[in-house]
Amino acid sequence: MLEYMSESTFVTLAGVFGGVLLGLAARLGRFCTLGAIEDTLYGEDTLRLRMWILAIGAAIAGTFALAGAGLVPLEQSFYLSITWMPLASVLGGLLFGYGMALTGSCGYGALARLGGGDMRAFVVVLVMGVSAYAVLSGPLAYLRALAFPQTDAVTPPGIAHLIAAQTGFGVHALGIILGLVIAAVALASPAFRKSPASAFWALVVAAAIVSGWAASGYIANYGFGAFPVVSHSYSAPVGEALLYTMTASVGMPSFAVGSVGGVLIGAFIGSLIKGHFRWEACEDPRELRRQIVGAVCMGIGAVLAMGCTVGQGLSAFSTLSFSAPVTFVSIYAGAAFGLRQLIVGFQPAE
Repeated sequence: MLEYMSESTFVTLAGVFGGVLLGLAARLGRFCTLGAIEDTLYGEDTLRLRMWILAIGAAIAGTFALAGAGLVPLEQSFYLSITWMPLASVLGGLLFGYGMALTGSCGYGALARLGGGDMRAFVVVLVMGVSAYAVLSGPLAYLRALAFPQTDAVTPPGIAHLIAAQTGFGVHALGIILGLVIAAVALASPAFRKSPASAFWALVVAAAIVSGWAASGYIANYGFGAFPVVSHSYSAPVGEALLYTMTASVGMPSFAVGSVGGVLIGAFIGSLIKGHFRWEACEDPRELRRQIVGAVCMGIGAVLAMGCTVGQGLSAFSTLSFSAPVTFVSIYAGAAFGLRQLIVGFQPAE
């Protein structure tokens, strides 16, 4: 494969491939974190939440199957190579979830909305990307590093590794089993089993995550460049895509850039298929203010938590990192708080 294209081109195209799948899942399969949370809390409908659970389970099983076959050096991934900081996961997750409620979508969702012509999402994407980079490597980076210094992991780096160390079972077999168990929990609902389309799009999302690990693992095993072992995320990578857009003549594309572009392409195609593409913009200054504040919260929160709903909720979860379930629950709690503020306020029920 590398005989016909450069390594950077290969990983970029892999990012585009997975991103297109995720964009299609958002527009055609209604795969959305905030939508799943809102449906569960206010619609008494867990269908989209079970889509996420199935996607997580399938992604875990697929990722550990690749690792077990020697195709992905999973321990080199960012989620397993850095010592977990629980406070950062909780604070970052709460902040991201609250911002997600204010904007009406996460970073991935904003890209999907933008692909359908929503210019409000364009504001969210820009502000979130800049905010993330301001904390990651900009003027706020020193404070972040001071509060949450990152160190290399020296203990069992993930849940499967910890259980394996305690029981003697193989790490990869444990990962596959845990993934299948989580998938079975999603499929335990009769209502969910009656919606094969929902299960299909959940598996498409899982395939996108696994394809990211497969492509970056291939480069790690057979390439010569210093490319990270990664899969999809939409917080700092959005900022990276913005930087590449402005400085492409002096830089190389990356998996993140391809992934962001892929979601836009997939969402655009999906919106055309559905007949939902239309230009939209903010009509109320208060709405625009809420979108900007929410985007800032998401950018900062995602960097603190080392990922967003996709980065932690799917990619990190697929490695069974310690941070993933804690961050996911924190994002859920932050979003629930924000939705309550927007929908019913904080007046006591009468």
